[in-house]
Amino acid sequence: MREILGRRRRLRFRRKGRSAQLGAALTCATEWHWPVLPGVGLTAAGGRGDRGRGCACPDPECVVPGAHPFDPGLLAASTDERLVRWWWSNRPDAPLLLATGGRAPCAVSLPAVAGARALAALDRMGMRLGPVVATPTRWSLLVAPYSLEQLGELLYAKDSVPSSLRFHGEGGYLVLPPSVVGTGQVRWERAPLAGSATPWLPDVEAVVDALVEASTSAPGGGSRLAY
Repeated sequence: MREILGRRRRLRFRRKGRSAQLGAALTCATEWHWPVLPGVGLTAAGGRGDRGRGCACPDPECVVPGAHPFDPGLLAASTDERLVRWWWSNRPDAPLLLATGGRAPCAVSLPAVAGARALAALDRMGMRLGPVVATPTRWSLLVAPYSLEQLGELLYAKDSVPSSLRFHGEGGYLVLPPSVVGTGQVRWERAPLAGSATPWLPDVEAVVDALVEASTSAPGGGSRLAY
């Protein structure tokens, strides 16, 4: 009898995990109107993934295991509730991807150590920040949508921009909590306010200087790409 009860508890735990994943996708799509889609996810096989889990895509050397689109492709990202429910009903553990740009948020990401420094610097300045996504290796600050022209003019004015900075704009994507990908658990370092409308986002101009400075002063000068 004890073994049967134990199995039931584990089954309930898995269903709870699925509800959290689907719930996050529905919040993004239907409440915040952010276009989302499921990521490729992980397999039990060995590879570059965390704890011996590899990417479910065909590339055995995938450098972003589990954390990218595959099937469906990025262009399928949607805010349609029925489609979102169908995706995560069929793949309840699939990572949650945000298609960035357009009317959706953009993001700037940097290595985790530099990200912590940047947030501390922005806090000291009294800067209001939007949501911040964290993985064990990278932190991503969500910002208001920007165009490639706007970003180009902004970066052109800088003396240098570390290659470890990544800009997730039109045609890009970002993995969101509560996903689990090859580098580990994805979480909110700064979570959107519970029950709020669409989360407030700062302009990229307001944060980019602190991010460039934090990346430049990081070990290695911010030149090393950390996935």
